[in-house]
Amino acid sequence: MDQPAASVIKQHLIDPEICIRCNTCESTCPVGAITHDSRNYVVDPDKCKACMACIPPCPTGSIDNWRTMPRARAYSVVEQLGWDALPPELSARQLTEAGEAAAAAAVRQSETSSQPAVAPGAETFSSAAFSAVVPPWSAAHPFTSLYGPKAAEASVTATVAGNVRVTEAGKDYDTHHIVLDFGTMPFPVLEGQSIGIIPPGTDDSGRPHHPRQYSLASPRNGERPGYNNVSLTVKRVLEDHQGSPVRGLASNYLCDLEVGDKVQVVGPFGTTFLMPNHPKSHIVMICTGTGSAPMRAMTEWRRRLRHSGKFEGGKLLLFFGARSKEELPYFGPLQSLPKDFIDINLAFSRIPGAPRRYVQDLIRTRAADVAPLLADPNAYFYVCGLKAMEEGVLLALRDVAEGAGLNWDAVAKALKRDGRLHLETY
Repeated sequence: MDQPAASVIKQHLIDPEICIRCNTCESTCPVGAITHDSRNYVVDPDKCKACMACIPPCPTGSIDNWRTMPRARAYSVVEQLGWDALPPELSARQLTEAGEAAAAAAVRQSETSSQPAVAPGAETFSSAAFSAVVPPWSAAHPFTSLYGPKAAEASVTATVAGNVRVTEAGKDYDTHHIVLDFGTMPFPVLEGQSIGIIPPGTDDSGRPHHPRQYSLASPRNGERPGYNNVSLTVKRVLEDHQGSPVRGLASNYLCDLEVGDKVQVVGPFGTTFLMPNHPKSHIVMICTGTGSAPMRAMTEWRRRLRHSGKFEGGKLLLFFGARSKEELPYFGPLQSLPKDFIDINLAFSRIPGAPRRYVQDLIRTRAADVAPLLADPNAYFYVCGLKAMEEGVLLALRDVAEGAGLNWDAVAKALKRDGRLHLETY
């Protein structure tokens, strides 16, 4: 960090009590300062540049914590990995006693000062330069963190009301649509928000498992309209990103649930990946695999509004990618949606004898339709899926803009500034 006094730092820390280990911060950090083990996500004080790129994408706010520290006493990565809670801020007296008079003054000044300034961005690709940190102007007000370690209720119990496989692939890599009912416990949600699921049992250290984050696949008035329930789209995990065998704790727990089982939930989370609510607003949805969950929620809400006849929606344009038709969640229901309601474009990357097609290829193919939406202030873009898709999608949007004679730099700034481009990848 570029500090006014070499002996003092404003150390960036992550609150382990409310972090849901979604990996957003680590994948966003342009300098590799964030790392994790099986328990905690932590920030290396020797690498952190206080660029703030990790702050807006965090769904819980756990990333936005700072401590004024003598540099010599900065919390190490090893120390942070062992925390169950953040340590208290050192007082001015404690800092003075440690021989850090400048740090004591910094503590007193911090009551009126802002957080560290944003450092110049890294040269490598960073989604933080493009993703909006504000919701659409017409988005409904979200409620967050109603249940969790620092809320009035530590968690809420939901009952499994349904568990259906929604892919044609074999059981080993199946994807499930899971419905959770909260009964009489209030649990207000919006499309684009997520919840945390706490798997039962303890980890190797004997501590309760931390929550796993899942995007909601149901609209604001419930998977079943008028009921206090939500749905999730969960793929069974049996290997890691390197292809090594591993049995995902939460995904297999969820996929194996039966109707009537009880589940512990925290949340909801998310304040920016929200849909517009003003008439004639357009939505462009770009997703892969279970990244379809928030897209399904938005589509279903618009479908219900259309059926009510009380809302005039704009265009819905979907770019949906999977390895094959059999691995694409909700393939059957997608085919039954009216063509004049949603424009569906499917990309399959592992069809024998066919060239590999990705969502970015489809975006370029539909350039004539996408370009006007990039320039339209009433059009909103949502990207959800694997982290690896982000750069390809943004490059495709850039190519479409420039091919239409638009200034991409100006377009990209407007998309971010006006809450029109949202990236949520894992």
